[in-house]
Amino acid sequence: MKRTAMLMAVLGICSFSLAQDKPAAQNPPAGQAAGQAAAAPQGKRMPAAKTQPEFEAYKAAMALPDAAATEKAADDFATKFPDSELRIEIYKNAMQKYQQANNADKMLEMAQKALTYDADDPAALLGAAQILAERTRETDLDRDQRLAEAKKDAERALQTIDTDVPTSGPPPEQLAAYKGFLRSQAYSILGTLAFNTKGWADAETNLRKSIDAFPQQLDAIAVFRLAVALDMQNKIPEAIKYCDQAVDLTKDRPDSGVGKVARQEKDRLTKLASGSAPGQNPAPKN
Repeated sequence: MKRTAMLMAVLGICSFSLAQDKPAAQNPPAGQAAGQAAAAPQGKRMPAAKTQPEFEAYKAAMALPDAAATEKAADDFATKFPDSELRIEIYKNAMQKYQQANNADKMLEMAQKALTYDADDPAALLGAAQILAERTRETDLDRDQRLAEAKKDAERALQTIDTDVPTSGPPPEQLAAYKGFLRSQAYSILGTLAFNTKGWADAETNLRKSIDAFPQQLDAIAVFRLAVALDMQNKIPEAIKYCDQAVDLTKDRPDSGVGKVARQEKDRLTKLASGSAPGQNPAPKN
């Protein structure tokens, strides 16, 4: 939840910065936003409204607190302004609100709608990849297709974080944090995909990269999965280290899903290291 809150805070700053810009002048020079005299910095320019009514409708849609209302506003906006650069921003806003509401199906739907407007948007790619990686079941008839799409989307996001995240708007340190968060999410998804197929070495590599990409706020699930991946490779001392970290990260919610399994794994590893438990690895837990 802390990592999601951090993402929402940064995205809020980006959206606020966008909303402060005036509508773009009619027929601006190609590749330039209104008011830019020099070449755009690395990364895409911030999307802009072409008219005042479009700008006002965008602001009203972004201000809605409810996910379903935001989705409806996004659909209405896309119908009324079919060539607007801001359509994707409202759908991403709806995606994030559905994520907060723990509505995975609608989050995926909003991510996929956003990607129809920009297939390289890293936040939308990762929103889709996260749901496909975490919510695909063994019994799903399209399981292999969904997991392949999750991998493709996460890998594509790693390529587009530096090219498709607008560099104007938020302060540099917040932009760097946002990019670090996105990279962390991408590697976490790749690590999860490897973890769930028992590719322990690949899981270890990607989960380490996830942790290193955004050390400011560690993800307890990624840390726990890294501990299990190390355990499965018989790297017990290091597995204990990361299991301890997962336990510490969930100290305020010890009865949560990851809190419980982290404590169970720590107890098992501690006994194993002391020679008082059978040398059996636990079943991986999502």
